[in-house]
Amino acid sequence: MKKGELIAEFAKRTEMSGAAAGVAVNTIIEIITERLKKGDTVGITGFGTFSVTKRAARKGRNPATGEVIKIAASKSPRFSAGATLKASVNPTKKK
Repeated sequence: MKKGELIAEFAKRTEMSGAAAGVAVNTIIEIITERLKKGDTVGITGFGTFSVTKRAARKGRNPATGEVIKIAASKSPRFSAGATLKASVNPTKKK
């Protein structure tokens, strides 16, 4: 599902106009993005948690030349699925 399809489905289910649904979906994405930029964690009960992980600087190797290179430290967004989401994707899984 692409973003446009998500907006269309959201509009259909909420009986909103496509433009209003687009604003709502984009606003949710913006809020999550802004919070992650600040280093916060965004948890949606039953759905999952968005967070930022830090990767330390490290040495790597250029596969073409074999030369050792430095890989800079970086941050990466992460999503961890909640229990309700996991259960809906795996409905036959037993505890």
